[in-house]
Amino acid sequence: MPFKQLSIFFSFLFSFGISAQQDYLVLNQIVTDNAEIFSPQELEGLRTKLTEFESQTTNQLVVLTIEQLGSETIEQYAYGTFNKNGLGQKDKDNGILILFAKSDREVRIEVGYGLEPYITDAVASRIIRNTMIPEFKEGNYFGGIDRATDQIITFLTEPEALEEFKQEIEEEGSMNGWVKLFMALFLSIFVAAGGFMFFKTYASLVEMFRGMLIGKLGLLQGIFMVGFGMIPTFFSLVFVGMPLFFATMIFNFGIHWDDAENLFEDFSWIYWAIGGFFLLTFALAVLKILIKGKEDFKLSLYKNDKTYMRKTFSSSGTHSMGSSSGSFGGSSSSFSGGGGSSGGGGASGSW
Repeated sequence: MPFKQLSIFFSFLFSFGISAQQDYLVLNQIVTDNAEIFSPQELEGLRTKLTEFESQTTNQLVVLTIEQLGSETIEQYAYGTFNKNGLGQKDKDNGILILFAKSDREVRIEVGYGLEPYITDAVASRIIRNTMIPEFKEGNYFGGIDRATDQIITFLTEPEALEEFKQEIEEEGSMNGWVKLFMALFLSIFVAAGGFMFFKTYASLVEMFRGMLIGKLGLLQGIFMVGFGMIPTFFSLVFVGMPLFFATMIFNFGIHWDDAENLFEDFSWIYWAIGGFFLLTFALAVLKILIKGKEDFKLSLYKNDKTYMRKTFSSSGTHSMGSSSGSFGGSSSSFSGGGGSSGGGGASGSW
């Protein structure tokens, strides 16, 4: 838990440093439907159910729907809203917030400190994945949220049901764990092979630029060689990129590939990518020359140094290159939080 809290802390520091602090909404109802996804009857029924649950258990299960998140992630927005409103009781931290962002197609279950042992990250994640997301994909937003609240209420009032649910998660995780381990090992072979091939081919490209800059490789032949040298370099990147893409799909790293559709509507990024690639290669070539410090900058249109060409680009010749790495409203005031807080526990999902 400390690592999660620390990561959220630094996330908020970064957000504060680059933009004005989010003015989080003050919640006046136990269910606030700013996105207007519920009918009046659905809204009233949900409020009644959650109010009764609170009066019987003191646990606060709050629902907030918004149109969009703005500049923040759903984790940041849920955390900020939860703690500004003090959901749950101060001495119990027994609040839960279900945040639904319509336009962003994201949902989060934010859990207060006191309920984290019950509604764990794994439990919240499975509720989102198996209960909410299937309904959301069909446009049944109320159904997904209503069923999720039923599950949470059941788990917090019936310990046997919660333990059975957790056991199912453990069994599922144990079975999938071996499959994921095998897939990780299998994909890593391709990534390693592609990475090695990229290093070798990219090192050759850098050397071609260096050769042209010191006059040992003619510009005409050098440009021709760079063009052909780009082919294996490109395929090596594909060799690395495809396994990584499949890994994000298998291991669910939280990357929203729906956003990638924008890349196929505007191809201008390709020019920036290519330009940046060649600029970096040129810069590395210049750096290599400066580090060696034994050669001067000069250009040759077509003349080549035969000895240099034979030793550097022949099948038996070798060369090396230094590398670096960096790598939410109701108008009434019948509802208010009791001063509880959240440490960032819960889970998020998208559809």
